[in-house]
Amino acid sequence: MCQLLGMNCNTPTDIVFSFEGFRRRGGLTDEHADGWGIAFFEDDGCRVFLDYLPSATSPVAELVRNYPIKSRNVIAHIRKATQGKVSLANTHPFRRELWGQDWLFAHNGNLSLPESFACTQGCRFQRVGTTDSEQAFCWLLNQLAARFARAPELAELTDAVRELTAELAGHGTFNFLLSNGKALFAHCATNLYYIVRKAPFNTAHLSDADVTVDFSQVTTPNDRVAVIATQPLTDNEQWTRMGAGELLVFTEGRLAS
Repeated sequence: MCQLLGMNCNTPTDIVFSFEGFRRRGGLTDEHADGWGIAFFEDDGCRVFLDYLPSATSPVAELVRNYPIKSRNVIAHIRKATQGKVSLANTHPFRRELWGQDWLFAHNGNLSLPESFACTQGCRFQRVGTTDSEQAFCWLLNQLAARFARAPELAELTDAVRELTAELAGHGTFNFLLSNGKALFAHCATNLYYIVRKAPFNTAHLSDADVTVDFSQVTTPNDRVAVIATQPLTDNEQWTRMGAGELLVFTEGRLAS
């Protein structure tokens, strides 16, 4: 299975600390060595970094590690291939435009989707690679585009995503992160954890490296940061495990639903 990492904040924040531990799971502290990717929303723009090399040794990962980009929504993924060869086209997170917004998606699991979920030439969104993950993402966006001519309010959007997720989840393991730069959706099938850091901030220690940070020294009392991961990234904080079939939405660094 792959590894997921997401961050949602109320103010632009760098993900260097979490990424330092997360990237080691790509071939060093874990076996996920079939590529990796990370994407940052910045205002109305989006930066995406992808590499088919293991994240633990990737020069691109080293660049990201030394380039503390600040963002309010981040999605990262380390791949262990189940469907589709190791290539850039099959590397998450995937990116598409809908309603004038960039959308990002990363999946951990394995889906056996029937023909009815195929994105044919007549569909607005079609996959570039050969993964079940990108197929699911394109189908989800096609369904949303058919339902809404313009971006709906968050509550209505959440209801639609929850309904469509249930359809996809009936065909296999479907842990995922999805974001339009405003909200971060997280769906758990097997393993997904989250933590919301806010004042008073404490010191955190990574599980995958002997690295510690005192968040009280690098934040303000008004900051809120939600971090979502396949497995907890720190060993001295209380992470909440999501339930199987649970879809959560994070906005402004807090749990919205």
